[in-house]
Amino acid sequence: MFKRTIYNEDHEMFRDQVRRFVEAEITPHHAQWEKDGRVSREAWKKAGENGLLCAAMPEEYGGAGADFLFSMVVMEELSAAGAMGPGFSLHSDIVAPYLLHYGSEEIKKEWLPKMARGEAIGAIAMTEPAAGSDVQGIKTTAVRDGDDFVINGQKVFITNGGNCDILVLACKTDPKLGAKGTSLILVPADTPGFTKGEKLLDKVGWKAQDTAELFFDNVRVPATNLLGGEGRGFYQLMEQLPQERLLQCVRASAALEAALDWTVDHVTTRKAFGQTIGDFQNTRFKIAEIKAQAVLMRVFVDKCLEMHVAGELDAVDAAMGKMLTSETLCQCLDTMLQMFGGYGYMWEYPIARAWADARVGRIAGGTGEVMREIIGRSVLGGKK
Repeated sequence: MFKRTIYNEDHEMFRDQVRRFVEAEITPHHAQWEKDGRVSREAWKKAGENGLLCAAMPEEYGGAGADFLFSMVVMEELSAAGAMGPGFSLHSDIVAPYLLHYGSEEIKKEWLPKMARGEAIGAIAMTEPAAGSDVQGIKTTAVRDGDDFVINGQKVFITNGGNCDILVLACKTDPKLGAKGTSLILVPADTPGFTKGEKLLDKVGWKAQDTAELFFDNVRVPATNLLGGEGRGFYQLMEQLPQERLLQCVRASAALEAALDWTVDHVTTRKAFGQTIGDFQNTRFKIAEIKAQAVLMRVFVDKCLEMHVAGELDAVDAAMGKMLTSETLCQCLDTMLQMFGGYGYMWEYPIARAWADARVGRIAGGTGEVMREIIGRSVLGGKK
């Protein structure tokens, strides 16, 4: 049996704490959050009180000053519980790092402690109705007017968009320059002219995750809300995307292992034609294949985590990881759902929710086709 070595004793002690929190504060409420289309703000604050948010942020900004792996423990435990509603990881491991790496000292001191406490929920807005994986194609503009930027445009499919208090907005500060005219600007949600869609988006899966459309009508924010230099947005996004894609790898690996456990429990107890479903050779062969894929995925993802912590994970590595893990998860879940028969199609069964939740992994953070383009260019680029 493969033994994981990426985590140490402190990480595992933290895992026990996170698991207890998920069992007490997340799992009992998740079905209601699915009906509501969002996680309660009370849960966010409790997560902050228990150290689940912004664990890797420096203590001077309200975080625990822990390493990145503590955040991954949170993601793994939520994924293992089938709890895809809480957007804790996007908040802690995508939005907060943008503020930490590119924000002014005033921005960091004002917002990061609130994010760590769960008092301010963060989101990032890149996708638009006509621009998804093609970040260069965004149309939302931020025009300089004295000491302010005036923002106009629209975003769609924004995770944490319904609950967000602050938003990292990708926009064009100079549309004539293409990618070089893209900037990131921090926009508080209570800024006049910034509105959220009246209805949260009704998705195939991730039903407890508040996903929203966002609108900007002459939204005026101080120029000091610019994150990093003007026109640096595209490069900043590219710098942070490997970590975002790694998060999806970690989620997929934990979700696959959990789904395999549910399926083994089912096939060893459910009977058909006088024997358990697990007694059929076809079931054993399929379970064997999925187990092998789960182990391969886990070893690969842990290696990617190790490389990322060491600062060695590049965009191509992350693209390979995201492509393979998201597609393997979907394929395996489809096979396992089949073993549940009609029960597998019932929303009350976690395998059904996992199957629906997994599909977005092949889209969000860059489609599988974009990942192939990144990988293909890296392989063929030197051969032309």
